[in-house]
This record gives sequence, C-alpha cells and structure tokens, in this order.
Amino acid sequence: MKKILFIILGTIAALFLIYYAFVSFVPYSEGTRAGELIKFSSKGVMFKTWEGEISQGISGAQIFSFSVLDSEQEVIDKLQEYQGQYVKLTYEERFDTFFFWGDSTYFISDVSSEKSPHFSRE
Repeated sequence: MKKILFIILGTIAALFLIYYAFVSFVPYSEGTRAGELIKFSSKGVMFKTWEGEISQGISGAQIFSFSVLDSEQEVIDKLQEYQGQYVKLTYEERFDTFFFWGDSTYFISDVSSEKSPHFSRE
C-alpha cells in the first residue's frame, strides 16, 4: 500500500515539475508592442506581482495588459520612470502563468521610451 501511494505521489510531483518547466522555459510567442504607459503597479496580498497596461490607441480602446517578473528589476525601474509616456515593450507570451508570477501571460523583458506618433512634445 505504501509503495502504491509513493508511486502516485511521485507521479503527481513529476507531472507538476514537467508542467512548471514547460511554462517557465517554452515561450508561446515573442514580440514588441508600443503605446502609452497608463498603469504600472505592484499588487497582491500574499504574493506581490507587478502588473501594467499600455494604451495602443488615442481613445484607449485597445489596452495591452502585462506582467513583470520580480527578477527583472531594471525593467521595473524603467517602467516606474516612464509612467505616462509612450513606451516600446519587448515581451514573451507564455502558455500559462502562476499566481506568484502575475495575472497576465505576457511578461516584459525590456522597455524603452519612444516618441509618441500622436503627440509632439516640443
């Protein structure tokens, strides 16, 4: 009986590790998006995650939501600095996310400030 329980628990643990590795290391898509950074904040009760949104149109009808991993401290600092500005985000989309990573499946790996095509800041 103990052997069967050990096999069942070992199988469940192995499946979870395989799933975690797949979600962690296999990107679904990669790309860039640009827009005005309208929101960036740390949220959560037990597990704080960094969540943000950019508006990809003048009316704000097209919103792109994203998450930033805690290990990307340089990206977090840049996003806090660029709040309200037009930015270009480099992202990696994952098949799924975990509650301690963030709400979105889009994870930002780089950010840069861009000149807005809609407004001239002279």
